[in-house]
Amino acid sequence: MKPAYIILLIVAYFSVLILISYLTGKSADNKTFFKANNSSPWYLVAFGMIGASLSGVTFISVPGWVEGQNMSYFQMVLGYVVGYAVIGLVLLPLYYRLNLTSIYTYLEDRFGKYSYKTGASFFLLSRTIGAAFRLFLVANVLQIILFDAYGIPFWVTVSITILLIWLYTFKGGIKTIVWTDTLQTLFMLIAVGVCIYTISDEMEISNIFSYVAESELSKTFFFDDVYAGSYFWKRFLAGAFVAIVMTGLDQDMMQKNLTCRNLKDAQKNMFWFTIVLVIVNFFFLALGVLLTDYAQQNGIDAHKDQLFPIIATKGNLGLATAIFFLLGLIAAAYSSADSALTSLTTSFSIDILEIDKKKDKNEQEKTRKKIHILFSFILIATILVFKYFIADESVIAKIFTFANYTYGPLLGLYAFGLFTKLKVKDKMVPFICLASPFLTFSVNYLALECIGFDFGFSLLILNGLLTFIGLYIFKRK
Repeated sequence: MKPAYIILLIVAYFSVLILISYLTGKSADNKTFFKANNSSPWYLVAFGMIGASLSGVTFISVPGWVEGQNMSYFQMVLGYVVGYAVIGLVLLPLYYRLNLTSIYTYLEDRFGKYSYKTGASFFLLSRTIGAAFRLFLVANVLQIILFDAYGIPFWVTVSITILLIWLYTFKGGIKTIVWTDTLQTLFMLIAVGVCIYTISDEMEISNIFSYVAESELSKTFFFDDVYAGSYFWKRFLAGAFVAIVMTGLDQDMMQKNLTCRNLKDAQKNMFWFTIVLVIVNFFFLALGVLLTDYAQQNGIDAHKDQLFPIIATKGNLGLATAIFFLLGLIAAAYSSADSALTSLTTSFSIDILEIDKKKDKNEQEKTRKKIHILFSFILIATILVFKYFIADESVIAKIFTFANYTYGPLLGLYAFGLFTKLKVKDKMVPFICLASPFLTFSVNYLALECIGFDFGFSLLILNGLLTFIGLYIFKRK
């Protein structure tokens, strides 16, 4: 695919996003930026959340995972269903009852200011790192297939990437994102469908479902080795808790839900989002089976995160496949990154600076705009740092591993708040939440070294449990 074609595609794509931003950002203020004036149709939120949940990481890494781990990832996806049920039945009613803009305000009401600031800080750290990982992956692909041909350095690629996000989010915020994410999710799903069709046609597969079911790579459930990271109950329970913390306790994902007109609409959104997300993840894994077999049959030496990009852009699947792959990749990445930038701006503005308590509305808006620019630069800097540390492991594994350590304290805090009536020594909460990830790392290391037990993604549960125990130890009488 010629670089000139890629540039035209990117220009056309972002022209549409900026047009949507213009139409949705008219007369926008902070209430529009943070909560879309509570006017978002639930079905748009549900559909758009699919792209934000999957991101460019899932688009590339999940298919690349199949070669080494078969379809074991689907065990986590089934766990997501349980997690999303908890969000819809427990967390959303709480958030709507308290009429929250930032979900971490709950921690101040329940425990105190130190707990509130700690929870928000862990989110800011987690989401900054997570968004940077996701954007790094896409920027790297764009660098290889486009910008290297023009001699443009990686830092320029990253800066352009963030600038484009800032351009269509700086005014309308979450209101714009609800609409742009819907469009981007549509592009991503079309891209997956086109890629599955072209590969199956090239391989002369008449029935994709039968082909995948008969493949050696289609093994999904692993009950044999309780010590292995792929063991079913580890993955299933981890999936449930990952969904709770990375969606239900994440300002990024919940901010979209809180733009719905009422609780009933938000719950409908979560119900349909869950069903569609499970189906979409299955198709990503099926695509991974097809890509792995296609690479082996055609002597293509590509693995993990390089598998999908190389086959789609440098294989013999035609120009249409390359175009749709690139379109899907950009859509998947930006549907996650734009909401991340907005939620980071929201959390820092509301939770750290508390601009909602300022009486001057103009001053509130000026501060929010400065924070939006600040986090744009932070994301650029973080991506450039990651450029020199990510090399040998699938990006999705790194994100979930990191999330186990940073979201665990949030899980412990909310579990303690929701399922007990105890009070804690508020000033001790930051120390408990900082100690818990280090204890989790130590326990996991000793378990691996001494008995060969791999917690895998269940580290999140262990981390949350240790935080819960710490809060109980320092409870107030």
